[in-house]
Amino acid sequence: MSAPDQPTTRNLSDEALTAAVLASFEQADSPRFKQIAQSLVRHLHAFVAEVEPTEQEWVAAIDFLTRTGQISDDRRQEFILLSDVLGVSMLVIGINHRVPDGATESTVFGPFFVAGAPEVENGGDIAAGAPGVPCLMSGRVRSVDGTPLPGAVIDVWQADEAGFYDVQYAGLEQPRGRAQLRSRTDGSFSFWSVLPTAYPIPNDGPVGELLRAAARGPMRPAHVHFMVSAPGYATLITHVFVAGDEHLDSDAVFGVKASLIAPFERHEAAVAPDGRALEEPWYTLDYDLVLAPAPGAQEDQR
Repeated sequence: MSAPDQPTTRNLSDEALTAAVLASFEQADSPRFKQIAQSLVRHLHAFVAEVEPTEQEWVAAIDFLTRTGQISDDRRQEFILLSDVLGVSMLVIGINHRVPDGATESTVFGPFFVAGAPEVENGGDIAAGAPGVPCLMSGRVRSVDGTPLPGAVIDVWQADEAGFYDVQYAGLEQPRGRAQLRSRTDGSFSFWSVLPTAYPIPNDGPVGELLRAAARGPMRPAHVHFMVSAPGYATLITHVFVAGDEHLDSDAVFGVKASLIAPFERHEAAVAPDGRALEEPWYTLDYDLVLAPAPGAQEDQR
């Protein structure tokens, strides 16, 4: 028999079941864990009560999540993709990255970041053989008040003209379309890569099944990823999107913001500003990456 001061877990009605599960977290050591766990229980039980899934549907849901984990590895993260297509990633970003006016807005991290990208000097070519139209990307890393931020660490990664990231190619011997560099003393940076192109998110797994069931498309508009960090400033994780892309208003992961759309200018065969001679059309992007102060930091900290 249960102790008098303990709620029973026997013969529970649906409403009493929810109350009993909530009570089971009352003695949690962490107040934050208790808050999260109890909120999850309330919302999950309310969802089940509203939808009234059959047992077969619930088993199918568990199978979906199981397969989402099984297909994930060090080159593919299906749970991040699931979070992205449900809009949860952008909601979490919105809550955690409210920035002052003038700072570059954040967007989804995506499932294709790989730590330890090769370091390149400014002006280097990060494409490393990735197919695509040459593109010279440049800009400045600065604070909201315009102060240049020298030595900022800039991670950049993108898909090639076929719409694939390097990690999606089996047996590729070296990273392509990804690198790490540092801003110059005046905050500027530059590198060669290829023109970003639109591509479908991986849809050969559980997330693809979800999109097809919803009659949703898998396309992401063309973009290049940036992650920028500097002492005293909040780390920025963002994209720069290609202006005019047909998928800007139907991004599968809801990541587009107007401030992150920029023109990629086309040039005919010519000598580029850095002296590189090109015998084919090429593009340029000029886009400043503006960091917000870290919480509790003064903007002039560097």
